[in-house]
Amino acid sequence: MADIPDQVWWSAAELAEAGLPDVPNTKRGVNDMAKREGWDRQEGKVRRRKARGGGLEYHFTVLPMRARLKLTSFGQEEKSPRPTSEEAWATYEAAKTKAKATAEQRLKRIQELEALEMAGLTRNCAVTELARSSDASARTIWNWLGLIEGVAPEDRLAYLVPRHAGPKRAPIAVDDEFFRFFKSDYLRDKAITYTIAYDRAKRDAIQRGAPVPPLHQVKRKFQREVPKPIIILNREGAHALKRYFPYQDRSKTAMHALECVQADYHKLDLFAHWPGEPKPVRPQIVVFSDVYSGKILAWRMSLNPDSHTVRLTFGDLVTKYGIPKHALMDNGREFAAKILTGGAKTRFRFKIKEDEMIGLMPALGIEVHWASPAWGQAKPIERVFKDLEQDAGTDPAFDGAYTGNRPDAKPENYGTAAADLDELREVLEDYIQRHNAKPDRRSEVAFGKSFNQVFEESYRTAPIRKATAEQTRLWLLAAEGVRAGNRNGEIKLFDSRFWAPWMHRIEGQKVVARFDPDNLHASIHVYSLDGAYLGEAPALVAGDFLSVEDAKNYARLRRGFQKATKKAAEAEDLLDASELAARLRAARGTQEEPPTPEAEVIQIVPAHPRAAKTKKPAKAASIERPAEVADLGERRAQRAPETNENAFERALELEDQQAAGKPLTPAQADWLAQYQTSSEYRAKMDLRQIFGTSE
Repeated sequence: MADIPDQVWWSAAELAEAGLPDVPNTKRGVNDMAKREGWDRQEGKVRRRKARGGGLEYHFTVLPMRARLKLTSFGQEEKSPRPTSEEAWATYEAAKTKAKATAEQRLKRIQELEALEMAGLTRNCAVTELARSSDASARTIWNWLGLIEGVAPEDRLAYLVPRHAGPKRAPIAVDDEFFRFFKSDYLRDKAITYTIAYDRAKRDAIQRGAPVPPLHQVKRKFQREVPKPIIILNREGAHALKRYFPYQDRSKTAMHALECVQADYHKLDLFAHWPGEPKPVRPQIVVFSDVYSGKILAWRMSLNPDSHTVRLTFGDLVTKYGIPKHALMDNGREFAAKILTGGAKTRFRFKIKEDEMIGLMPALGIEVHWASPAWGQAKPIERVFKDLEQDAGTDPAFDGAYTGNRPDAKPENYGTAAADLDELREVLEDYIQRHNAKPDRRSEVAFGKSFNQVFEESYRTAPIRKATAEQTRLWLLAAEGVRAGNRNGEIKLFDSRFWAPWMHRIEGQKVVARFDPDNLHASIHVYSLDGAYLGEAPALVAGDFLSVEDAKNYARLRRGFQKATKKAAEAEDLLDASELAARLRAARGTQEEPPTPEAEVIQIVPAHPRAAKTKKPAKAASIERPAEVADLGERRAQRAPETNENAFERALELEDQQAAGKPLTPAQADWLAQYQTSSEYRAKMDLRQIFGTSE
């Protein structure tokens, strides 16, 4: 007897996810197959699903034979090696948005499972309870757990991406020799169109007896595999290639930039000039510090509290130091934003939804703790802000800009000045460095050391989790719908330009650019609109208008671009013009002219109605018009062949007839008058008068 799988009842979603042969890999496809093959009409083979959401479950025996054999062999196949963390994150980056959302949903379910375990349930009971309250079966949940077994918490999201999230089928193959001919011909000259090159390659393929793919398929393969710089170099020449390298900006002004962390926003007690604001404002800063040592790890300034600044500041922390295990957060909306902590079960602000997107911190495996509202002692960082205001806020450079720490404690010169924003940043940076380096700290772990010393000593021996290149892009801001340049694919953001050689393949397309708005001189990261990572684009730095060195550097970069493009073009293995011409000669005459078809249906065109009305019946010419009949005979006689002598004799006869008073017909009179003007008539008449004969 064949083995019976552990799970005999399967929902449409489970069958789609199982990847069984001869079974669709989408829920809709499985439902269509069930309806088409009548699974629900087979007695004892269908039942109502008891889990939340309802629906139907089918007995595994309704499946095709190969699918049943696959089910009975589950667990017997040799497991493929687990991908590395870098490979898993690379797969996550390449996955579509829908696949990433599926991975986030799975991670949320696993976090719910761990919460049930922490409440006292065994894993088996927790899995059963989660399966009962969700749309996932127990077997599916166990499969998820198997995917992340032994995986670090910060890497779980990458390993939970569906394995079938990549391309579902490879492109249809195009004959290599056909494509080589097409590519070689098209890249010879810019006047050659796709259609011309295709027709020539088609003739060559017919002569060789090779298959001929459709034009659209060949075009897609060409556009996918041949870089734009190679096309420009081969079709327009090396000089034209220079135009496709980004131009250099030339400025005329020239003549010149971990166990637990805590975070909070603070509005500064001083006025400052802010770009775009007509009046002085009170800026705000967000600060992340280490709970153990007290060291400030990262900070940024913004006009108003927002999740974007929090997100970027947290990114600065992770990039420089690593991924913390816990985060003590303020309960303000800027910290509780879904994009930052979505999915965390203990936050105060927003209602938890089942379809809520996973946040940045849960995605990195960080456990978020929320400070009690209106309780300053729950956030040790509050002391930092107090010291900051007493030191930096009262700096002599900001005299008249200080507002006081309470509405009833305004200084005498309140509102008489405003701080310069750049100088304010310098003063804050100086304060933070002095704050971290100040000796004789009296905390329970400092023992007279500075915060820097305490942090560095512990950091050297602690297990630090470092972020991968893929993870570091999670907290960058996203500008969706940015259009790449039509010429070379370069992207413009906030008057800055970004470009890399690979961007020729996205020219004219709308993409998503992830960037740091406070560091637009750094690179940006480009994604497709469906969420797949495309590549990195560095900033194009403006050169001094009068700087020879900047011009030389630009020329060197452009030469490198041209040289690399030429090498890539040489590697294309193109046929030269003589080879193309020889193969086209061999193909001439191979196309036979098809025989002319015979018409099986003949349509008779009727006479025009107007012609039918004006036509009159013919009358008997021999009775009513004898002159016309004689004239007709005379005309017919004129058409008969006659010698020159006969013509002259006939003319004499007609002249005698005229002299005798006998009338001539109009045709005879016309002919005689015309003949009497000829040179033949005059010559013969002269001979007759001299010799008495015309001969």
